[in-house]
Amino acid sequence: MSELLMVGKSTDAADGEKGKYTLIRDPEDFQGIYDKPLPCFGCGIGWFSFLLGFVFPLMWYYGTFLYFGNYHRKDPRERAGLAAAAIAAMAFSVVLLVIAAYCSLF
Repeated sequence: MSELLMVGKSTDAADGEKGKYTLIRDPEDFQGIYDKPLPCFGCGIGWFSFLLGFVFPLMWYYGTFLYFGNYHRKDPRERAGLAAAAIAAMAFSVVLLVIAAYCSLF
């Protein structure tokens, strides 16, 4: 009967603490791909170009270029900011076209 205790469990008394797990590495040693901070003051290139685009609208086009160039595949955290910059560039382009059409008519 004592042979049928549990499969895979050692019955030797020299095993130390049974059922306890031991760490192979410290938690500080683990660094995943997304543990690194984003560039541009931690907000990422996308959001940085979106915010800076209100002062320099060409930054929206830079973010659009990066978005359609699949820059966000390097780090998916960049996708939202780059998409926001692309949408802002599109809106800015529409406003410029409306202003140019209005000025050419009058």
